[in-house]
Amino acid sequence: MNPGHPRADLGLIGGSGFYEFFDQAERVRVSTPFGDPSDDVLVGDVDGRRVAFIARHGQGHRFPPHRVNYRANLWALRSVGVRQVLAPCAVGSLRPELGPGSVVVPDQVVDRTWGREHTVYDVEGPVVHAGFADPYCPRGREVAVKAVRDAGIEVADAGTLVVINGPRFSSTAESLWHQQAGWSVVGMTAMPEAAIARELAMCFTTVALVTDHDAGVHGGEAVTHEEVLAVFARNVDALKSVLRTALGAMPEPEPDDTAACPCRRALDGITLPFELPA
Repeated sequence: MNPGHPRADLGLIGGSGFYEFFDQAERVRVSTPFGDPSDDVLVGDVDGRRVAFIARHGQGHRFPPHRVNYRANLWALRSVGVRQVLAPCAVGSLRPELGPGSVVVPDQVVDRTWGREHTVYDVEGPVVHAGFADPYCPRGREVAVKAVRDAGIEVADAGTLVVINGPRFSSTAESLWHQQAGWSVVGMTAMPEAAIARELAMCFTTVALVTDHDAGVHGGEAVTHEEVLAVFARNVDALKSVLRTALGAMPEPEPDDTAACPCRRALDGITLPFELPA
């Protein structure tokens, strides 16, 4: 990473509708050991905080969920200084009481994806086992929940997000299975995103916007792509406002060697096979 490039301590991974989050930003091209990220990193100011944004699916939404280079995206953010990440996503609800337009800030995740690159430590050398019992940053979640509530949006301040491979939606049988397991919402992009962030000792918070009830919930009909896009479009401006508020309220950055957050200490005492970006 060129030391002359702009730096940021906060990161935002945006999906549809977030490609122009900043009014003004500097575009930074980052190379990673895992290939190119989905797009260049944009670095700009949000309420006095330096924020780096990356479009999860690339400009024009050209990468479907199973083809996003999650490793390169997180590595690129860490390369420009990011240690705290907010990652909004669209999800389907598995609970009747969580309707379209509501927000879930999950505290747990279930990974049902396959065929994706799930670790940055897929190399010869010391084996790295990163703890993942609590996938999401406790400080980030607290800030995000408050920002959603202050905006007057219905929010579930905990819940389990199950991640399917996509790009197809769940069958009714799969959806009923997810509901019977007691999970809250279903999405396609939250893993391995959260796990890779943990492997890079980054704080990570998902803010999940409910766009629909999944198949079979409350006797509902099958989910359609058009329905999801329409609900997201109606709510994206409110979600952007919430994220701006949350970014401005995030804890100030701490040096890696003194960080109090457990996410940032996830690799303490572990011998790594390579050096992480500073």
